[in-house]
Amino acid sequence: MNGNGNHQKPVEETPLESRPEPVLSIPPEFAVAEDVHAVVTGELVAGSSLWRDAWHRLLRNKLAVFSMAVVLVLTLASLIGPAIIKRSTGYAYDVIPKDIRLNKSFAPFRSPEGKFSWTHPMGTDNAGRDILARVLSGGQISLMVALIATLVSLVIGVSYGAVAGYLGGRLDDLMMRIVDVLYSLPYVIIVIVLLALLPAQTPAGQLAQLFFALGAVSWLTMARIVRGQVMSLKNQDFVLAARAIGVSTPKIIFRHLVPNALGPVIVYATLTIPTVMLSEAFLSFLGLGVRPPRVSWGSLAFEGTQSLGVYPWQLIFPGLVMALMLFSLNFLGDGLRDALDPQMRKQ
Repeated sequence: MNGNGNHQKPVEETPLESRPEPVLSIPPEFAVAEDVHAVVTGELVAGSSLWRDAWHRLLRNKLAVFSMAVVLVLTLASLIGPAIIKRSTGYAYDVIPKDIRLNKSFAPFRSPEGKFSWTHPMGTDNAGRDILARVLSGGQISLMVALIATLVSLVIGVSYGAVAGYLGGRLDDLMMRIVDVLYSLPYVIIVIVLLALLPAQTPAGQLAQLFFALGAVSWLTMARIVRGQVMSLKNQDFVLAARAIGVSTPKIIFRHLVPNALGPVIVYATLTIPTVMLSEAFLSFLGLGVRPPRVSWGSLAFEGTQSLGVYPWQLIFPGLVMALMLFSLNFLGDGLRDALDPQMRKQ
């Protein structure tokens, strides 16, 4: 009984273990149809990370999954295929038959006698070398050039764009004007100048020179993308909190801002790989790419054009494999973009 003479009903406490678990709150801009249905019906929403959600969305994209499988198959074939061919048949990308009668181009699945044979499923080139072994070995060089050059462009572009976007002001204006000037120059001219300024005497040095030259002209768009992401993030609460506790500027940039911009970086890196592969193929046509005795898909395609009218398979097979890899990488990049962008979730 309280002071007014009324009886107060005792409050019944619900046991802790029988209390319903709260439904997780999801921001409206990240909610999808399943999340809204779960909240309305009172169902529990299981927690999940951004990367796990992106992976599930990527797996629902059948074209992206098929493209990823094609990329993996071609990569594995390029890595282990030449060794398997050499062990089973004795042929390699640079092995010329000792028999003079075999130093000519044979059609696919044809023996020197003109009969059906599994020895050369893609035929041979003008020197009698197995085209399948040369295509797979060329895949090693093309993929290595594309991956290392993309890595170089990532290191330069991410660092450059993050510093420009975070510091801002006149330094940002100066750095972006440098990017604009480089954009106005044809990339082929820049690559030719870099290759001329950095002469290489060995095949390994020539490859390293090519890595650096292609990477040095592929970072411009990456720098702009990272700069835009950093400018949209640098005034967020977690950055202000880092400043308040005295975190240094390099740590804020590379420990807090860059990791939060990885989504667009990964997507653009996936799309940069086929661009660099095409650039290497074009340079091989100009005689500035991979030099003999090493081969790449671009140099093989260039060799195939020399005898296209007589031996078309010398161009068809390297061109088909390179085109298949390029299309697959582009479709995979599109799938990653859709998976990592919350605004592109299917409702």
